[in-house]
Amino acid sequence: MGILLVVALLTVSTRTQEQAGSARMTTPQGVHVLQNKSFDDSDEARREILELYEDLRLTDVLDGMDLIGLQDVGLMDNQIRPLWRDTDTFTHRFVGFAITVRHVPTDVRVGQNSFPTLEGFQKFKSEQYGRAPDAWLKTAKPGDVVVIDAGGIKETGFIGSNNSLGWAEKGVVGVVTNAGARDTDEIIKTRRIPVYCENAYSTRGVRPGRLIAESYNFPINCGGALVFPGDVIVADGDGVIVVPRQQALTVGRLAREINVGDEKSRGQRFKKLGIPLDKTVEVK
Repeated sequence: MGILLVVALLTVSTRTQEQAGSARMTTPQGVHVLQNKSFDDSDEARREILELYEDLRLTDVLDGMDLIGLQDVGLMDNQIRPLWRDTDTFTHRFVGFAITVRHVPTDVRVGQNSFPTLEGFQKFKSEQYGRAPDAWLKTAKPGDVVVIDAGGIKETGFIGSNNSLGWAEKGVVGVVTNAGARDTDEIIKTRRIPVYCENAYSTRGVRPGRLIAESYNFPINCGGALVFPGDVIVADGDGVIVVPRQQALTVGRLAREINVGDEKSRGQRFKKLGIPLDKTVEVK
């Protein structure tokens, strides 16, 4: 009888503590202090920008940014480099509109012999992939660029030989990240989607046990540049630059004038030096 009474009292005490603990639980309400900006994202507006920026070089755009007082604003660190450079057809170049993605380090780790069977780890891997999905992909439109803040997680490839093709199928024209990619031989071989990453290196691990997805389509830092969703991203062998969407037409028109003048001048020099003319020069 005495033992039953003690057990009953302990049970009541435990429930009371759980209820009290539950009553004290709170979830902090997060606030994004830096708010997204509004812009015209109609098909017509997107097409006008893409046509204006077609074949413009990073340096043309950088010069255009200088002319409106945005020297080095939006210019990513020079460590953000293309996985490949194609100086014949320039398949490594792109211009597009930013979808911003942010990851953070995982809060779950597993140690040696954590699972008695292979099935146990596979279950863990599947569960953790669910915490690191490409949720942003459902919002992607042709002409978009995914810009990924890796949150300092170096040994994880956000893009590989398989999902790179899936992103290309959705019309994504480029990838920029302050981490790296995996399966880089296949990405370079197919050249279906240009990738710009830190020092053009390979980050080989998978996501489970290394990172989780935090958000997408909010302002992020990538390569030392502030990137808002919808900003114009221009990338070539010289690196990556971010043009604020609100100044995209002004910068694009200035950059176009600079580019046309340079092409004409170089075209004349090509002729004098006996260099075969190509699409990078203009001769009238």
